[in-house]
Amino acid sequence: MDRLLKPLHRWIWVDAHRRARKLLRFAETEADGGRDLSRAAELTADPLLRRLYLRHAQDEMRHADLFRARGRALLQRLPHRVAGIDANWIAPGERGLDDLRVEVQGEGTLLAFLHLSEKAAAGRFALYEEVLDCDAETRALFARILEDEAFHMTYTRKQLARLSPRKQGMDLWQARAVRVWKAYLRLAMALASAIGAAVLTAQYFIVLPLFALLARRAANRDPPGFVRTRSAPALESQY
Repeated sequence: MDRLLKPLHRWIWVDAHRRARKLLRFAETEADGGRDLSRAAELTADPLLRRLYLRHAQDEMRHADLFRARGRALLQRLPHRVAGIDANWIAPGERGLDDLRVEVQGEGTLLAFLHLSEKAAAGRFALYEEVLDCDAETRALFARILEDEAFHMTYTRKQLARLSPRKQGMDLWQARAVRVWKAYLRLAMALASAIGAAVLTAQYFIVLPLFALLARRAANRDPPGFVRTRSAPALESQY
């Protein structure tokens, strides 16, 4: 799907302001993933998997630093501008664990989810590297991070086969289902936001002018100047 949208991705990344904001957003996602992986390393009872999780967490934190540094460097060279459309649902970064609760997941489920996430991220980062003809430094950054993504994708698949040899297919299927559901929720939120913006815009340009026109017509029917009031009744009785 991302390959079919390659011209759109090129348009998204060609804008330097948007590129900087997306890199900073990627940094936040990578840092969140690093913290989740550190928690997973703390919880697992498998010593080999603990070492791999810790290395993965260190890689994620390093990626966060690289993305953040590059995003800030771009912003420092650019004039200030009001933020526009980032199109994060079209060109996202790495999803990481995507709000998956590490504490309640089994090793197989966690590894399957990580494997699919890293595989998707590797594909997207490779595409971003291709479309970044306008920025050699950011392109080199994605190429550097892709090397780590390949390792993450490989070790998660091997450890899934080692720890869950009989259920690995089911674990991968369930992880795909969860990712599809979360993708649907993100798309629904983006669509709802777009519809809400369209409705508010229509109200501003259609409904408000109509009320203004009615108010003006009502004002034109009123006579100019002061209006004589009715005389007050005599207060001869309280009834």
